[in-house]
Amino acid sequence: MAVTQRIAAGVALAAACATALAGCALDSTGPKEGAHDTKKAAGAPAPKSPIRMIGDGSTAFTGAQPHLPRQERLKPGQKPPQFVVFSWDGAGEDSQKLFSHFRKVSKANKATMTYFLSGVYMLPEDRRDLYNPPQHSPGSSEIGFNDAAGIEETVKQLRGAWLEGNEIGTHFNGHFCGAQGGVGDWSVADWKDEIAQAKSFVKSWKTNTGMKKASPLPFDYDKELIGARTPCLEGQKNFMRAARQLGFRYDTSGVNDQVWPKKKEGLWDLSMQLVPFPGHSYEQLTMDYNFMVNQSGTTTQGDPGKHEFWGDQMRDGLLKGFDRAYDGNRAPLIIGNHFESWNGGTYMRAVEEVIERVCTKSDVRCVSFRQLADWLDVQDPATLDKLRGLKVGETPKQGWASLLSGRPAPAPKGVPGAPAVKP
Repeated sequence: MAVTQRIAAGVALAAACATALAGCALDSTGPKEGAHDTKKAAGAPAPKSPIRMIGDGSTAFTGAQPHLPRQERLKPGQKPPQFVVFSWDGAGEDSQKLFSHFRKVSKANKATMTYFLSGVYMLPEDRRDLYNPPQHSPGSSEIGFNDAAGIEETVKQLRGAWLEGNEIGTHFNGHFCGAQGGVGDWSVADWKDEIAQAKSFVKSWKTNTGMKKASPLPFDYDKELIGARTPCLEGQKNFMRAARQLGFRYDTSGVNDQVWPKKKEGLWDLSMQLVPFPGHSYEQLTMDYNFMVNQSGTTTQGDPGKHEFWGDQMRDGLLKGFDRAYDGNRAPLIIGNHFESWNGGTYMRAVEEVIERVCTKSDVRCVSFRQLADWLDVQDPATLDKLRGLKVGETPKQGWASLLSGRPAPAPKGVPGAPAVKP
């Protein structure tokens, strides 16, 4: 998002706490005592608040994230649900208001998503020198920075998204691709530095903007951040090494077929996938940018007469990929996008129509990467091995009950269905 796209200044500061912070007014010092029950007798002790401010109050621990489903193991012979992950690179709110729009679309269709926040979208332009990108001069960025109004609006969307059960990941900071010094050249140490800076901009946006009395983001970002997608899908090898050492749980920077995921470098490899490309003999990556490049080249506003056709082509390609998995091996469908109005916004329309078409099915789960990783973590490894044995679009020859009827290995302690933990 270019700085010129940012919302004009003047938006009022967030004054009220969101759902998970209900009944607890926040200011720069934390919760106000007595806000929970105004009918309590004088002198009665105020109840303990679950809210714990972190650092300068830009973030706060507010308890377990709302609306996260309890993941359970597949029962013997049970057909797996069809997972679909919609994710957004460089998530932030600008004048297009696409972040807020897709939050509404998500809620209306019982979906949750992953928003990969770019750290520099939390850093105002006049403080750009705080960013020291690896192999680049201080204050450099290929995607610009933000202004106070844009940061305020982005924080509002991040707060609401998390409280609705969505995941906040990272798309790092300066988005350096290709040439010398791009992320493809970065070392493990460079990636660790970049990740630390991305976290710091999220954890200090109040200090950097001067919005001391604004409400915090309702999560501890050190714990919330468990996965990412690298800029331009470059530098994955060293990023994954760094991510594993930092406790990340997944990566989605690769390209794969529509098969069940496995772990790579200790992380779940939740790569985007190749799906049919209507009208072509080759397949296409499940990302709006890649559809655009194969339709209008690097021109983001191509022939207006083709916009509707291009959007339909992306929508139909994603739906063909969905149907191939849904009627076949049930591999999770991984989709990546950007909050951009390329080719007249045709790709945003395409994604919205896919969401409306697939997420309302009873046996489909439109989830975040966190939720997919949680589900994978509680499955019997032998079951996952059997699922990985299915090729693209392949259904079990003897049916699901036959394929997955074997006696599962005992579940780890704490997983639904595991033996009770003795005190």
